[in-house]
Amino acid sequence: MPGSSQRFLEKAQGLPVDQVFLDLEDACAPAVKESARHQIVKAITTGDWSGKTVVVRVNDLTTHWTYRDVITVVEGAGDRLDCVMLPKVQDATQVRWLDLLLTQIEKTVGLPVGRIGIEAQIENAKGLVNVDEIAGSSPRLETIVFGPADFMASINMKSLVVGEQPPGYPADAYHYILMRILMAARTHDLQAIDGPYLQIRDVAGFEEVARRSAALGFDGKWVLHPGQVDAANAVYSPSQEDYDHAELILDAYAWATSAAGGFKGSAMLGDEMIDEASRKMALVIAGKGRAAGLSRTTSFTAPEES
Repeated sequence: MPGSSQRFLEKAQGLPVDQVFLDLEDACAPAVKESARHQIVKAITTGDWSGKTVVVRVNDLTTHWTYRDVITVVEGAGDRLDCVMLPKVQDATQVRWLDLLLTQIEKTVGLPVGRIGIEAQIENAKGLVNVDEIAGSSPRLETIVFGPADFMASINMKSLVVGEQPPGYPADAYHYILMRILMAARTHDLQAIDGPYLQIRDVAGFEEVARRSAALGFDGKWVLHPGQVDAANAVYSPSQEDYDHAELILDAYAWATSAAGGFKGSAMLGDEMIDEASRKMALVIAGKGRAAGLSRTTSFTAPEES
């Protein structure tokens, strides 16, 4: 949500989303960036953000706004702020700079050192080339975010529709980019988040783009409009069928490896053989289903002794 809009800051508090980031960068015109800092502090400290991760995106480190963005927001609302998002990260030194500044502010104002996290946004070719080092740059780092619009511009991609495939290309032009970010994130136990889809009224287009990163294993995707929220929640949550199946796998494996099941290392679930690897895969799907609020519609019955 743009930090310069009181109406949007109020509206954000009631949306059914996991995270809200209050923006000082692209969503704010240069003339209002400084006043937006104070508006964001007021919104964070007086608003009701229950159940949401609260993040502020500051301006990128090549601008003259960044250091004052961080100082004003963290000094004013650091006790209620979850993360600071740094856009257009190009190398690990930029994340370390933010880490150091956050530590200095925390010590100065008496906040717990290290509690405020960092999200790093990859938006150009240099950032992607350095994403492995970026992902391991700070213990505060929680999330790597793909920024498609600036990235497309940085590599001269032949498209004006953010996130859509360039015309004439026979494959997925984003597969390498998404996988490179995902591998760096998973190597360092970070979240991987897909960036926005700017055609905000084209929900079908949003869903198609979201399914691409969801299938690979991304944890979520930005939404720019309330109309995209339900679609995002649906795409990044497992289906009821997959959730039920995952829970059955966990139950069946737990039974098979117990005394009742004979301490076996594998088991049959219908016609499917399951083992420890199956359990690990099921944990992912079951965890996402539980986080999405799904309830089981099936139950496990231990097989009778033959």
